[in-house]
Amino acid sequence: MAKKGHGGHHGGSWKVAYADFVTAMMALFLCLWLTSQDQKIKDAVERAFRNPFSSVTKESTGIIPNKDASSTFKQEGKFSSMSALEIEAMHHLKEDLAKLFKDQETGQNSIKIDVTTEGLSINVFDRAHKPIFNNYTDVFTDYGGWIFDTLAWEIARYTTFHIEMEGHTEMQKDVSRESGNKWELSTERANAARRKIVNGGVLPEQICKVSGFADTVPMPDTTPDDEVNRRVTVLIKIKQSVDAAAGSAATIQP
Repeated sequence: MAKKGHGGHHGGSWKVAYADFVTAMMALFLCLWLTSQDQKIKDAVERAFRNPFSSVTKESTGIIPNKDASSTFKQEGKFSSMSALEIEAMHHLKEDLAKLFKDQETGQNSIKIDVTTEGLSINVFDRAHKPIFNNYTDVFTDYGGWIFDTLAWEIARYTTFHIEMEGHTEMQKDVSRESGNKWELSTERANAARRKIVNGGVLPEQICKVSGFADTVPMPDTTPDDEVNRRVTVLIKIKQSVDAAAGSAATIQP
């Protein structure tokens, strides 16, 4: 009986060794496959391991970019310097934000998302009927706090993008407290938005610029005194566009 049990013990051990061998061979084949792929696939694998939750979306079956979604977004923004993965990430961020804020009143939206040649431009409007800030201050209303907390939650999923914050005001026809310090107010509101999204999970090092423009940059097709110009703009940019802008600025001679 002892001999039979002894033989049974050795009879099962080879299965464990064989399983280890097969696992090692699979790992070897995966490594060989990865080394033979182009850089886009390698980057996709790296991002999938670094941030697996943002890699899986309803429009992608895995780490391979969805070509249809990428090409559509590329046509909208003409992103000549963006990789397929960056285009895909921008596409999903835009779509997710659009879904979150889809229930707002038509024509009176607090959020406007536009595709630009550098990424996404997200305008958050401080409208009279749905104020983002308390009057003449950089203190958020409850609604404004919710808006930027929601933005932060979505943007924080994408750690490779760079972010610029811009504050804007409308032109005041009469002399008032807000018009008197419009430069300070627009800058303070942009900075308040920066603090809000950083507290919401966006990495501080992703913020590369905070600016106040007062009433000097109205929205297209609006009059300068339109309340729609009272806004904070969040610019989501890829690293290449930020580096290119920095390089151009560095070449300017006095």
